[in-house]
Amino acid sequence: MPGFQASACNCAATNYTMPALSPTMTEGSIASWRVKEGDSFSAGDVILEIETDKATMDVEAQDDGKLVKIVKGDGSKAIQVGERIGILADPEDDISTLELPAEDSKPAKEEKSAKKEEKSAAKEENKRESAPKPEKSSESKEASKSSELQKQGGAARKQTYPLYPSVEHLLHVNGLSAEDANQIPASGPQGRLLKGDVLAYLGQVQKSYPASISARLDKLSHLDLSNIQLAKKAEAKPENKQAEQKTEPELPRETEIAIPISLSSVIATQKRVQDTLGIFLPLSTFIARASELANDNLPFSKTHKATADDLFNAVLGLDKVATSSRGNYFPNITGLSSPSSITAAPRSAKKSDIIDLLVPKPKAPKRAPAPVMPGISPRENIFSVVARNGEESRATEYLEKMKLVLEDQPGRLVL
Repeated sequence: MPGFQASACNCAATNYTMPALSPTMTEGSIASWRVKEGDSFSAGDVILEIETDKATMDVEAQDDGKLVKIVKGDGSKAIQVGERIGILADPEDDISTLELPAEDSKPAKEEKSAKKEEKSAAKEENKRESAPKPEKSSESKEASKSSELQKQGGAARKQTYPLYPSVEHLLHVNGLSAEDANQIPASGPQGRLLKGDVLAYLGQVQKSYPASISARLDKLSHLDLSNIQLAKKAEAKPENKQAEQKTEPELPRETEIAIPISLSSVIATQKRVQDTLGIFLPLSTFIARASELANDNLPFSKTHKATADDLFNAVLGLDKVATSSRGNYFPNITGLSSPSSITAAPRSAKKSDIIDLLVPKPKAPKRAPAPVMPGISPRENIFSVVARNGEESRATEYLEKMKLVLEDQPGRLVL
């Protein structure tokens, strides 16, 4: 079975020319070769060092290869971009069997000179053809150029500032030199050349586009104050003396609420406690305890404002929303009858007997009268409190609770 075998029919060397390391580079010098003739190299290896008028830079290999021959050795000066400086081959090629290629590359200057010669030859032919009418052709060209420049706007001037990187790249891509850049109308600040100027010069955008944009920016960069009018002063309003007079804040209006309460049940309870337990509880104790009970769970006043906790519980729909609070009332008591009214009525005088006078009778022990608080009657008394505006119903309920406990439930006050 026949096998496969490789052939070297495609083995051929290639020329390695002076690379352009920057858009403005036209020539360079070889500082030193890092690879010797016959040595192989890989992609990314430094092949040689090139000096320019700005810096010294390393040149890296783009692909794997082998250096066949060095055409321009170390120290070679003023080598034009595109001029052959060496010959390269593939890593597998045999140098001894390779054919060295001829120098097919031309330096940049030679290409430019050739182009100039071709242009000059074409111009001479055009001149010969248009010899009878030389003035009209020159006038038409100048008129067309001037019309194009007028459409583009701006004035062509020599660029004294360094070109912007975008402008420099665009000039290099389209083969325009620095001299050509000086002929392009510039619309930038202080006559600087912008990218839009180059695009308009090349016909890629409208000729009037750079000038219109520049005029718009100039207009917007200045604040137009021509249409601003001074505001008229407002007419002074007549002073309202009545409004200036500050009204003193009204003090909260107070109302006295009173209710009659009988202390008969309390006095009876007081007597039973003293008879059974031998403990005397004054009326002030009963009244104080009744006031403590009556102050519990009183309704809110009309001026009550809900707290943050109450509002939060109301939003959540909880049952903990308070509808009452504890009061701080204490009654003012006024008696309707004097304490002497509770003493027994005087009995009719008994006729004296001689025997009673002669025979002495044993004296009965005197009972101490039950003490009564000054100004308080055992029967009807007026209990009153002072309520502020909006608290009338709150104070009324307090007094009604006092009446209920003192008249109907005095036993609750003993414990």
